[in-house]
Amino acid sequence: MMAGCHGADVYYERTGSGKKRVVLLHGWGCSSELMRPVEQKLNQDMEVLSIDFPGFGKSGRPPEPWGVPEYAECVRELLEKEDYLPCSVIAHSFGGRVAVFLASRDHSLFDRIILTGAAGIRKPQTEEQRRRQEAFKREKAWIQRMRQMKVFGSLPDRLEQQAREKYGSKDYNALDEEMRKTFVKVISLDLTDALSDVSAPTLLIWGDQDTETPLWMGRKMEQLIPDAGLVVFEGGTHFAYLEQSARFNTIAHHFLAEE
Repeated sequence: MMAGCHGADVYYERTGSGKKRVVLLHGWGCSSELMRPVEQKLNQDMEVLSIDFPGFGKSGRPPEPWGVPEYAECVRELLEKEDYLPCSVIAHSFGGRVAVFLASRDHSLFDRIILTGAAGIRKPQTEEQRRRQEAFKREKAWIQRMRQMKVFGSLPDRLEQQAREKYGSKDYNALDEEMRKTFVKVISLDLTDALSDVSAPTLLIWGDQDTETPLWMGRKMEQLIPDAGLVVFEGGTHFAYLEQSARFNTIAHHFLAEE
């Protein structure tokens, strides 16, 4: 199904039935399809709403570059239109940013929260990253001077694209120019200070081999969210919920079903 929310066309599905309602929020660069195993486990006795974030899956694009607040408002609008509040939420990676943003600002939205490999805490910049950033700035300044001379045609544009591919992250380079602006806005928001305002019981499930959102982030969230517990999946990566899906789904179902 499609719905217009916050100026974007959002694709979503509602499956299953039961007293418990759960919304699934996928990670950056993914879609609700990647959370299908979770949906298929839960919808046996719960109602599940799966969303494709604008810019991903079957949803349309954001009408302009969005940050976390805009994505959060889009999700809230959809849940309100579907009369789906309050509900529980399972969020992976970028979806965790949106869930934390919403839960920290309105305690009435979610009765239980599961975050797995959730983003939202800014990583300290490494020396290697600092050097790459400085190198990119130098190359970009040089390219800008070429552009101002107006004698090189399209060469400055090609050189800048090459520099972005050389120094930019994999996620950044996979996007077109408009979605890159959205990506920069999303990752620039540090939600560390918001974690203490999350009041709902929260289960954190993390892979100990996660390099995208390392385990120390899960431990930090456990410390800062007042009612939180952490489960570590040995050998799990950023997608531990898929790699050990039977274990994840059993734990998630048990946590959500608790009164």
